[in-house]
Formats: sequence, C-alpha cells, structure tokens
Amino acid sequence: MQTVWFYLVAIMIAMYVVLDGFDLGAGAIHLLVARDERERQQVIRSIGPVWDGNEVWLLAAGGTLYFAFPALYASSFSGFYLPLMIVLWLLILRGAAVEFRGHVASAVWVNFWDIVFAGASFLLAGFYGAALGNVVRGVPLNQQGYFFEALWTNFRLGPNTGVLDWYTIIVGVTALATLMLHGALWVALKTEGPVRDRSRRLARGLWWAILALTIVLTGITFIIQPEVPTNLSTRPWGYLFPAVALAGLGGMAWFLRKQDEIKSFLASCTYIVGMLTSVVFGLYPLVLPASTNPAYSLTIDNAKADDYGLRVGLAWWIIGMVLVTGYTIYVYRSFAGKVKIGDSEKGY
Repeated sequence: MQTVWFYLVAIMIAMYVVLDGFDLGAGAIHLLVARDERERQQVIRSIGPVWDGNEVWLLAAGGTLYFAFPALYASSFSGFYLPLMIVLWLLILRGAAVEFRGHVASAVWVNFWDIVFAGASFLLAGFYGAALGNVVRGVPLNQQGYFFEALWTNFRLGPNTGVLDWYTIIVGVTALATLMLHGALWVALKTEGPVRDRSRRLARGLWWAILALTIVLTGITFIIQPEVPTNLSTRPWGYLFPAVALAGLGGMAWFLRKQDEIKSFLASCTYIVGMLTSVVFGLYPLVLPASTNPAYSLTIDNAKADDYGLRVGLAWWIIGMVLVTGYTIYVYRSFAGKVKIGDSEKGY
C-alpha cells in the first residue's frame, strides 16, 4: 500500500508542476515578451482564469503527503523551515501582484506590481528546483529522522550542506529554464501578435539551454546519488521514464519548428513528467535520503502512516481527485482559445 501512495504523491506533484509550472514560467518571462501594458495584460490574462486553480494541486499534494508519509512531512517541514517560509511569501506576493496591479490607474503602481510578479515567479521556480535537488542529494538526517539546514554554508557537498550548494543551484537553474520554456509555450498558445512571436523565439533559445542542462545534470546526479544508477541497472524497464523525457524534449524542438503551438506545449508537459518520474523511479524506495548515514534515510516503509489508514484514505482520495480533476477540466474548457483584451477591469 505504501508503494501505491508513493506513486500517487509523485503523480500529484507532477500534475502541480505541469499546471502551475506554466503560470510560474509565464510570470517569469512576462517582462521579456511584453513591451507595453496591453501586451502585459495579454500574458496575465493567459493565466488569470486558471493560476489559482492550478495551486489547488499543491495543496492536494501537500495534504496527501501529510496523510500518507507523516514522518517525511514532519522532517521536511522542520528542516526546511526557512526556505518554506520564503516560498510561502513568494506565493503570497505572486497572488497579490496579479490582484493589486489593476486597482490603481498609475504607471508607477502597475510597473511595481509587474516587477514583483516577475521576481516572485522567477525565484519560486528556482527554489522549487533547489528543493528537488535537496531531495535527490540527501539531507543531514540524524538518527531520529530530523535535520536542520541553513540556507547556505560553503556551497560544497558534504556533512555540512546548506539548502543551496553548487548541485542544488544547478537543479534550480534547470528548473527555472524548464518552467520559463513551459511558460513561453503556454503564452504562445494563448496569445497572438508580437507577444506570441517573442514567446516562440524565447522558447527556441531556452530549448538549447535545457538540452545542455539536462545532459550535465543527469551525469552529475548519477555520481552524487548512487541509488539512481543502481535502480536503473536492477530494473532496466525504468529507462522508459528518461525515454519519455527525451521524447518530450525532441517533440518540443520538432513542433516549435513546425509552429504547432498546442503540440509544442504538450511536448513540454511530456518532458516535465518524464524528468520527474525519472527522479521518483531513481530514488525508490527512498523518500528522503540521508547524507550523514544511509541507515538514517526515510523510506516508504519507515515514513508511512498505518496500513489501515492508508487503505481507508485511498477511497476518500479517489473521491477528492475526481472532484479536483473535474473542476480542472471544466475551467480549462471554459477558458479555451486565445485571450481577448479589453473585457476586464481587473487586468486579467
């Protein structure tokens, strides 16, 4: 049962990254692809109807993690207290920027909140990547399953790591570039005119950066976390997940060349899902590796909730996911098509 919940949590996190990832990316690039107020409204309106609904998946994933693996939840939320507070403030600032920018008819006011929106989106994408890097690299867990990490120490790997070191920064940069590309493809899908054209050009440039970063990061990860190559060598069918990521990466290049916006975006979704599932497969059965002593690592067995609770919870999880999935499909179908400017007084 714990294996089922391990993959359910992974699926929900992947859904969150795919959905909220494009509006994070759109926020990070909107000052690059939009040159005036009308164009910025195009970018914001492309995500305005869906961005808060996308974050439902973050709440659902966090709640599922708390229910299924309480030891992991307790350890992570205590050890990553400072970074989580930073993430919380960045989420608040993103929401405030989208809502507040249209409340005062002043160029200074609007430009200030546009900068806040772009900066918060930019930093969030990087922090999410750094968080993933910490999970892959491992954290200094003690025998009781707890740890503390400063935001940074000496940026080196070892027993005294911080949240930020050279490896987690590389993961953060890769995540940032990936979500910026994901956002650019979404904006190109939802807009017309100069904004769409600039988004396409930005996506083509970012694709090359992601290709290089994917190669470098994969090689480094195989060295830093030996569990990943071990799992692949003992379960060769797991190469399916990196193959999905490569198919998505190749698909993006092909469909960008063909100027097929919807297929380019779907290829980006495929790449993200392939990369995340590759990480999940590579770490299994670990949920939080220990950099101090492998025996202290949290696994699906020592971090899980009671078996009876997991069985009962599965029924309620299915009901909840049916509702969330139905709502998500309804919202996206309701706001399908290119965005229109001029029919909203709130800026989106």
